Amino acid sequence: MINAGKVAYIRQITHFFDLLRVLVDRDMKLLYKRSTLGIAWTLISPLLQLAVFSFLFRSVVALNIPKYSSFVFSGLLIWSWSQTALFKSTGLITSNEALIRQPNFPTAILPIVTTMTGLIHFVLALPVLIIFLLIDGVHLNLVLLLLPLPMIIQFLLTVSFAYPLAALNVTFRDTQHTLGVVLQMIFYLTPIFYDINSVPEKFKIFYYLNPMVPLIEAYRAILLKGMQPDWQALLVLSLAVAALLPIGLGIFRRQSDHFVEEL
Repeated sequence: MINAGKVAYIRQITHFFDLLRVLVDRDMKLLYKRSTLGIAWTLISPLLQLAVFSFLFRSVVALNIPKYSSFVFSGLLIWSWSQTALFKSTGLITSNEALIRQPNFPTAILPIVTTMTGLIHFVLALPVLIIFLLIDGVHLNLVLLLLPLPMIIQFLLTVSFAYPLAALNVTFRDTQHTLGVVLQMIFYLTPIFYDINSVPEKFKIFYYLNPMVPLIEAYRAILLKGMQPDWQALLVLSLAVAALLPIGLGIFRRQSDHFVEEL
């Protein structure tokens, strides 16, 4: 027989996932409320960026990267997920004051909700990316079944940074503006529209300190090259995430005791 402790634990887990589903559904509805194009807005920004990069780096400064449309579009979708989730995470506490003030509300679920919403958008955009791959002549194979692995790592990585950012913005309201500038800088220092192999060797070590680099390389290995990702790089990244997640959550929980006072 299942003891009372296990029953209570199962109920907590069930309640958590039910609450997660409700909050994600709320976010999706609020995001596209009274929007004519709805979910299509998820694709409009990366497609416009793709058009600009394709023109610049095919017609103006040729980079000679094979399957360039798929190369750039994959990078833009991957980056957009984390960028949007992190940027929104800075306003999670201040924009959900009613929820924060409710007794026993698990505030730690909010960064997960934002990251989950980004994951849903990413998954919905995948069929369009597959179309790009097929148009570019990419032959999809069973390696595609490995795609959930970098997605899980990216999810946990994004949540790891979302926790401290959400907490920090409660005290320092300039966090969101500062983060916007920092993310824009990191965007250009991440091989999204150019190949990592074009980076001089003396600078590559700094690139690989950016956790998005091995992630993007893993996605592209699976999607564009039809081969297994660099397992060593993913292992190092996974260990880093395993260290960052409890640190980020710890910062968030320590600050959460003062959220109501700061709002």
